[in-house]
This record gives sequence, structure tokens and C-alpha cells, in this order.
Amino acid sequence: MTIRVLLVDDQPLLRTGFRLILEGEPDIAVVGEAGDGARAVELTRTLLPEVVLMDIRMPGVDGIEATRRIVREEAATHDPRVLILTTFDLDEYVVEAVRAGASGFLLKDAPPEDLVAAIRIVAAGDAIVAPSVTRRLLDRFATRLPSVREEAPPRGLAMLTERELEVLRHVARGLSNAEIARQLVVSETTIKTHVGNLLAKLGLRDRVQAVVFAYEVGLIQPGQS
Repeated sequence: MTIRVLLVDDQPLLRTGFRLILEGEPDIAVVGEAGDGARAVELTRTLLPEVVLMDIRMPGVDGIEATRRIVREEAATHDPRVLILTTFDLDEYVVEAVRAGASGFLLKDAPPEDLVAAIRIVAAGDAIVAPSVTRRLLDRFATRLPSVREEAPPRGLAMLTERELEVLRHVARGLSNAEIARQLVVSETTIKTHVGNLLAKLGLRDRVQAVVFAYEVGLIQPGQS
């Protein structure tokens, strides 16, 4: 299957560079380019890419708002995945992008092979940011994030079983399925099932959003081990 990719960056030279890298891959097709977030939303609607390679800082509608619109508007149709491009690996805007629905982020100066691999991983429905990395981001910028608890009761927690809640806490601390399995003395397959169930119940796309959710509802606090 060919992965359809939309390039979004306000710098034409960067878009050209990404296009040259991706066009050399037999399973990836660049279907369009956008120089701002508003155009990105329009092209996502018409070109139906599987992956949107999204810059954060752009004039007009930035990458965070564009990501929010794409995830909200297109999820019911073809469910595109957004891969954020950033200049800094610890960028507060990355946190907001993940909260908006991005499936991960990648440094703009990452090696070409990392870019290609990230697109394939995101297209397959996985997140490319390890939960431990997401947690470091949230630890640094959590004080700047609006509290969901002030806006509404924690959504979905009541639907989780005690074991699923326990697994979610471990996921939020950055543990892999294998590490959680060792701690709870169960099989890795069992943990994988629990993770899948809790993601479905909470309406979350992946483990990265599960980490964000756990912080938002106060299940885990910044700096908590």
C-alpha cells in the first residue's frame, strides 16, 4: 500500500528537501504541499493523505490549530495521522500538538531514514514518540497546560477496571508493555490487551495520548516517579 503524504511547512526549500527524500521511497507518495495551516486543512480534506507532515510555527493558522482541525474534522472519514516537525526536541508547542491529536513529533534535522521510518510507523497507526519522552515534555511544561479538571470531570476513568487503571498509570510513567508485565507478573500479551481496551474506552489514539490524558486528569503528577 502506498502511503499518501501531505507536506506542510512555510519554507519552500524545506518542503522541496522533504519531497526529494520521500519520492525515493517506493511505498510513499507526496500528494501535495501547503505553506500554512489553513491550506493544510483544505488539502487534507481534498487529497486524503494518510500522513500529514506538519510544521508548528507558520503564519496565520499554525500547526497546532491545523492539527486540531484535521483530527477533529477528518477522523470520521479517512482518519489522517499528523506527524509534527519541530526544531527543538523539548519544545512546549510539541506538547500542545500532541494534545491536539498529533501522533508524534520529529526533529527537522533528523536523518532521512528516520523521517521515512517515522512516516511508516505513524501510517500504521502507532505513535513515534516514546511515552517516556512525552512524559519529559509534560514534566517540563505541565504548569503551562490548562487543567481539564477545571473544565469538566475526568472523562472515561469510571469506565476503566482497576487493572486497566493500574496499567494506565504505568503507561503514563513511560513503561513498555514488557516492563509493565514484569511489574504486574502477567504476560506481555495480557498487558497489550489491557492497553488496547483502555485506549478504546477513553477514545484515545495511542500511548502518547494516554500519557497526556493521565496528566490532564491528575492521574499522575509532573515529576512523579
